[in-house]
Amino acid sequence: MFLALLELRAARGRFLLMGSVVVLVAALVGIVSGFTTGLGDDTVSALRRLPATHVAFASGSESDQFARSLIDVRTADGWSREKDIDATPLGVTITRGTTGRGTEVDLAAFGIAPGAFTDPGADDGEPLDPTHPHGVVVSRQLVDEGVRVGDTLVIDRLGIRLDVVGSTGRSSYGHVPAAYVTTDTWRQIRFTTPGARGTGAGGLPVQYSAMALRLPDGTGAAALDAADRRHDTTTVPLETAFTAAPGYDGERLTMTSIQTFLFLIAPLVVGAFFAVWTVQRTPELALLRAMGASRRRLLGHTLTQAAVVVATGTAVGAALAAGLGTLVGDKVPFSLPAGTLVATMASVALVGLAGSALTLRRVTTVDPMTMLGAAR
Repeated sequence: MFLALLELRAARGRFLLMGSVVVLVAALVGIVSGFTTGLGDDTVSALRRLPATHVAFASGSESDQFARSLIDVRTADGWSREKDIDATPLGVTITRGTTGRGTEVDLAAFGIAPGAFTDPGADDGEPLDPTHPHGVVVSRQLVDEGVRVGDTLVIDRLGIRLDVVGSTGRSSYGHVPAAYVTTDTWRQIRFTTPGARGTGAGGLPVQYSAMALRLPDGTGAAALDAADRRHDTTTVPLETAFTAAPGYDGERLTMTSIQTFLFLIAPLVVGAFFAVWTVQRTPELALLRAMGASRRRLLGHTLTQAAVVVATGTAVGAALAAGLGTLVGDKVPFSLPAGTLVATMASVALVGLAGSALTLRRVTTVDPMTMLGAAR
């Protein structure tokens, strides 16, 4: 141990260079992990916030289900009558609006039944009220963009006027801030023809994007399949419904691919450095063997150096990644919770040490006669 640390100090330039590479790799992995989590949250946080276990879509809508699926009133009533299942209609559509003060915003309109288990309530102001059908509860992102409780929000091209009655926590869908309206108001937004002002919801189709379901524990797949056949729907777990959000699968695949390549690069870089380092100090290792050092001690010597370099570099890289998250704040979709950061950095350290293990065979097979022969 003492010799390993002494060698680190003697060759600090080389080890600092290697440590810098580990720092950059660890920081990049942490940053990519933060963007992966942040982009995922920015795409599906409104869905993740739903206290539902499953979502039922209309049969035949295989992709972009929230945009293509349409559940009619007969299907909605049928699900509502299912025993031991809480079911409520859910509408999802992306639109754009302007406040009376001229603030233009994009919003993902979530149509919910006031008082249903999908109702988010309100942190400020009032929750949705069936007696106030054109009320809207906006998410925190819309408040940050300038929408205030008491504003009037006019949906572009439709002329539908919404009264901002409350605000709730941060939630978004497809990178668009969520806004919660009644199902009747959602139907107006979804089915009203642009330019047709003041038609109301009476003459519009009574349809919804999906049914949000809350199933009791122990509900079997057979019972769920039977209910789907009765109602001509396709039911998926809530986590699976995340893939129905626009861009969710593509973003995760891209960011995960980048992370995978970084995890492959880390052991190769660390392994290459320690392979060269082992070749350069072969005479010193041979001398230690000639003086009676065991293979176990040489292994400990090498692993100590690798552990110090990898652990220190990973810790500094983690600090850089966390610092970036603090710096960007809410300006970009970046989220790096402590648990995710620790798990990511532990993975980087493990693959880095795995790379150093590529050199262990050369360390254990070094011949003491190499040094003795060099002295002749």
